[in-house]
Amino acid sequence: MFALPLRDDVRLCPLEPWHAEEFAAHLDRARAHIRPWVGAAFVTDDLDGARATLRRYAERQAADGARLYGIWRDGTLVGGVMFVSFDAASGACEIGCWLEPAAEGHGLITQACETLLDWAFTVRGLHRAEWVCRADNERSAAVAKRLGMTLEGVRRASWPYEGERYDAQQWAVLAPEWRTRSV
Repeated sequence: MFALPLRDDVRLCPLEPWHAEEFAAHLDRARAHIRPWVGAAFVTDDLDGARATLRRYAERQAADGARLYGIWRDGTLVGGVMFVSFDAASGACEIGCWLEPAAEGHGLITQACETLLDWAFTVRGLHRAEWVCRADNERSAAVAKRLGMTLEGVRRASWPYEGERYDAQQWAVLAPEWRTRSV
């Protein structure tokens, strides 16, 4: 299958059901770190759960919906980016990401998200891309800012996690803004 090089030692490619064992091993390294920041259904605890997550995204991609891409550094899956939702008819999508701690701080997520946004806006002709994160997730908000997104608002107490409710930020960038951004 295809792999898009992001830099010499990093590639981006679809994360598919046949990657289940590698995905499960990656989640073992990342689980505690990402669990507060991503949807509960995404962070599985075993190989069957990893396989089910990858199948769910494969089925949604087959229906021209959500998509899931892995980031491999030096041949090891270290994180990924996704279209949490993708609706060509309405011209809107939501992107998201996750990364294990050892891969943070190298710009991998920003670069991978730029690739997804370029494709969504230029190839698929979408008009709007959204980003939702917990309001206390400063790293995620920083990525949204680097992508040229605008903070549109805060959804109060809309993010449940371990019996607590957290505020969520809603960010977005429109196709005309994306095309004219300074790089």
